[in-house]
Amino acid sequence: NGDLITLSDDRYPPLFLVRIRDGMSRVVCPGERWGSWPSPFGLTLGVFAAFTAQTLVILYHYVRLKWFATYRIQKDERPYQFKEGVASHLSNPGGIMLMVGYLCVTWMFDIMPCSYYSFEGGVRWWMVGAQITCQDLLMFLLHFFEHKGPLGSKFYQMSHKPHHRFVNPRLFDAFDGSVPDTFCMILVPLAITAQLLHANVWEYMLFGSIWSGWLCLIHSEVAHPWDSAFRLLGLGTPADHHVHHRVFIFNYGHTMTWWDRLAGTYMPPEKMKSYNRNKHAIVRGGSNYMSQVSAGTGLREQGRVSVAQEGSKITD
Repeated sequence: NGDLITLSDDRYPPLFLVRIRDGMSRVVCPGERWGSWPSPFGLTLGVFAAFTAQTLVILYHYVRLKWFATYRIQKDERPYQFKEGVASHLSNPGGIMLMVGYLCVTWMFDIMPCSYYSFEGGVRWWMVGAQITCQDLLMFLLHFFEHKGPLGSKFYQMSHKPHHRFVNPRLFDAFDGSVPDTFCMILVPLAITAQLLHANVWEYMLFGSIWSGWLCLIHSEVAHPWDSAFRLLGLGTPADHHVHHRVFIFNYGHTMTWWDRLAGTYMPPEKMKSYNRNKHAIVRGGSNYMSQVSAGTGLREQGRVSVAQEGSKITD
């Protein structure tokens, strides 16, 4: 076990010098430690909070599809087995598993700013909102970079294009992407946001839970009750994000449409050919609404296209 020595300086919170072994030492953040390692208690709480948020999103989606009448975002049908959707969502190596790995590495190796290891103080909601806003702005910039950046089409094909096989996405497609895509468009913004905004552990947990849940909700194949209010505020909705999945060259933002409106890359869903303008084709009875489609048609493949089929399907 390493010995901790408080460094005498004017920084807040104070840093500690931990002696590792053989005269070696390194500067670490204050708080409970397991020898030379930070206590994983805060990390465990954070992962549990994110998992709870994902569980609530999945339950909400199941209840809404099963017992509440709603309408599809796009006219095309996308039936699927709900259990298969949950399994693919939770097990994708380029999605949730990679993000949990990021959380573990950045926490246990003292990469986060010291404030993130602090349990002191309450929740500053402006800080939670600032984290979500900063994360979405950075994701917008890197999302645009993947599509239009100087690294060219090969980088796009390797990173983000696999996610675009879902031209008619479902909620469980949110984190179904490649490892390079998740690293570039999610992990890099997360790391930068953490360095720019020094939140405490409670604010970090709330930010991660709200943001990750929201990212799933904008991929939903059906509308949410709050969509009209969100669109008035410029907040991301499934209809806005479906535009990007179908058209590719508009609506690069995720939880906010502000950046697209400022950059001139926003397209309202009503201009998309496949948009369900009349709010018809009510979905009720679950995700696998077999009464509306013929059996044996490859349910998991509906709403997906091959690389060769991709193209811009823009307006009427």
